[in-house]
Amino acid sequence: MKDSRDGTKTDRKSRTSSVSSMPLILDIEDFKGDFSFDALFGNLVNDLLPSFQEEEADSTEGHGGIGDALSNGHIRAPSDAAKFSQGLPSPLFPEVDALLCLFKDSCRELVDLRKQIDGRLNNLKKDVSAQDAKHRKTLAELEKGVDGLFSSFARLDARISSVGQTAAKIGDHLQSADAQRETASQTIDLIKYLMEFNSSPGDLMELSPLFSDDSRVAEAASIAQKLRSFAEEDIGRQSIAVPSAVGNATASRGLEVAVANLQDYCNELENRLLARFDAASQRRELSTMSECAKILSQFNRGTSAMQHYVATRPMFIDVEVMNADTRLVLGDQASQPSPSNVARGLSSLYKEITDTVRKEAATIMAVFPAPNEVMSILVQRVLEQRVTGILDKLLVKPSLVNPPPMEDGGLLLYLRMLAVAYEKTKELARDLRTVGCGDLDVEGLTESLFSSHKDEYPEHERASLKQLYQAKMEELRAEQLSESTGTIGRSRGASVASSPQQISVTVVTEFVRWNEEAISRCTLFSSQSATLAANVKAVFTCLLDQVSQYITEGLERARDSLTEAAALRERFVLGTSVSRRVAAAAASAAEAAAAAGESSFRSFMVAVQRCGSSVAIVQQYFANSISRLLLPVDGAHAASCEEMASAMSSAEAAAYKGLQQCIETVMAEVERLLSAEQKATDYRSPDDGIAPDHRPTNACTRAVAYLSRVLEAAFTALEGLNKQAFLTELGNRLHKVLLSHWQKFTFNPSGGLRLKRDITEYGEFVRSFNAPSVDEKFELLGIMANVFIVAPESLSTLFEGTPSIRKDAQRFIQLREDYKSAKLASRLSSLWTS
Repeated sequence: MKDSRDGTKTDRKSRTSSVSSMPLILDIEDFKGDFSFDALFGNLVNDLLPSFQEEEADSTEGHGGIGDALSNGHIRAPSDAAKFSQGLPSPLFPEVDALLCLFKDSCRELVDLRKQIDGRLNNLKKDVSAQDAKHRKTLAELEKGVDGLFSSFARLDARISSVGQTAAKIGDHLQSADAQRETASQTIDLIKYLMEFNSSPGDLMELSPLFSDDSRVAEAASIAQKLRSFAEEDIGRQSIAVPSAVGNATASRGLEVAVANLQDYCNELENRLLARFDAASQRRELSTMSECAKILSQFNRGTSAMQHYVATRPMFIDVEVMNADTRLVLGDQASQPSPSNVARGLSSLYKEITDTVRKEAATIMAVFPAPNEVMSILVQRVLEQRVTGILDKLLVKPSLVNPPPMEDGGLLLYLRMLAVAYEKTKELARDLRTVGCGDLDVEGLTESLFSSHKDEYPEHERASLKQLYQAKMEELRAEQLSESTGTIGRSRGASVASSPQQISVTVVTEFVRWNEEAISRCTLFSSQSATLAANVKAVFTCLLDQVSQYITEGLERARDSLTEAAALRERFVLGTSVSRRVAAAAASAAEAAAAAGESSFRSFMVAVQRCGSSVAIVQQYFANSISRLLLPVDGAHAASCEEMASAMSSAEAAAYKGLQQCIETVMAEVERLLSAEQKATDYRSPDDGIAPDHRPTNACTRAVAYLSRVLEAAFTALEGLNKQAFLTELGNRLHKVLLSHWQKFTFNPSGGLRLKRDITEYGEFVRSFNAPSVDEKFELLGIMANVFIVAPESLSTLFEGTPSIRKDAQRFIQLREDYKSAKLASRLSSLWTS
């Protein structure tokens, strides 16, 4: 086996030496395309590496540790000891020398290949340079050729343009020449026709067949208009220029004959066309109508045809249509039309008119070459004839001097009819504008239909409000008269007791409703803000005058009742020396007068309350409805506010006077009750050992009960500052009356206690007035009453804390029962002096 292995090794060495001695051939083609260095390297070493791999495999089989010598493709050299022990005399990798030789040969050949390639590259560079120079030269020659072509094309284009312009000029000249030839031909024909018309005046029998041929009416009309225009212009020039020869005059006279004949012919032709148009219109032949209308448009722009068509519409010539309009809007002549019925009638009539105009518009659009002008004439005729006809019958302007009576509706009926007619006619104008009315200002024309009514509208509105107010006052007086009929035959006292006609908030609300309706008409009729503000201010001033007059008269009537009650009260004031029977009768009559005064007081308070409610209604109406209409105009709102304050001043003055009379009435009754009910023994009770009476006196109880009863109406009717001022004045007057009343009596200590109890009762009552100044006065009265209770020697101490009551206290002290016996005048003289 050893010999066999040695033989194998010998063969491998011989193969290795043979490979290394073989010439290495590298081809340039190997480096073209998808070149791979790994493939090149593999091709070089594949013949050597397999033998090494086989030898390595054999070594691995004989020696198990040989595998560890190879790791990751690298050969690890064994140690010297291992070599010595194995006894291997040959190198571990004998192919290295062959590989080195191979690599050297490869590098040499690669260098040769690189030189070959460099030589080729140099040759290619030279070739490319030569070709590039040749290409550049060719391009330069081509550019010169192209420039020459462009120059040739530019010269050709300029030549073509010149030839085209020349051709265009020739064409224009030819066209102009043709037009001139055509014009000359037409002129020759026109001169021939003009000579025919110039033959003899009024002779139209010798005209060319053109002017009598119905199939050539359009051409005849056009030629006739041209001849007429030429002749009229020539006559006009001749009339301006001074004639220089007889021939000019003769020519002018000849053209005048032609003009007259042409005018007659045009009139005859126009009438003939209108007759044909009417016949076609009756047969509804729209094509024939359109043809006639087109021809007639050459005569005065077709105005006669347009007006003739509109004038022959049935709604303008049929009397039955006009009568039907009147019946529809006004109804039966025997009955008075109402605004609501008129509104319905006008709506129906205007709808029918709009539908008719819409149908006519369809025909007009299909027939006339200028339909907008026809629609303008049609709509204008509708408004000026049909609408104006019904408005004249509906709106008969009443006289302000002798207005119609309220039984016939008064001025208000006219104003309501005017508003309804104006509003409905404005709606008609908008509908007609939608249908089409050409350039016609249909809104302005509609306004002109009502101009005479709108000019005097403010005067009629104010007169109507005045008439309504007068009628209402007459109605209220009639109601009052019927209610007071039953009082005839009664006594004077009973008649006074019956309440006068009271202010009614319902009536004031009715005034406001009238004014609100009038303001709505102002808004309807006034398009400008300044005009609207002026009209609104005038109408609102009427309301202020009405309310002011009504509530002032109501307050004055209530004041008259107070005055009559005061006169009745004065009538039954008796002296002291009368019989008992007369005194009893007088007392009974005084009770009746007191009842009349109380009734008058309540009536006036009701009047004041309703007056305040009425003013509040007017103020609210002004704030909600009037202010927004006046604010756009400078100063209008402030002026109306001043007028409102001025108008209510008379009512305020009447209310103030009446409240003063109410206080007088109340105080007079309080004085009567105190005089009748107050007894001398109330404040100077005998010293009989009986316990003093701590109840208020009967006079005090009656007076407080009366005040509580009668002032309920004042508490309900008055409010705010008015209530406070009235109760304060009443409290002051009560204080004064009581002081005067108590000056008539003499007081002992027990009477002083009774007086103090009365003062407490009065003070508790006036505390409900919420008047601090009055409360303070009655508190001082309570303090001052102590002058009747304390001992004489203690009087001076009463005024130490309240020196303000010394003057009244001095008078009160004189009313003490012991004033003279205790010599209080001398005792207190030093106090009064200080």
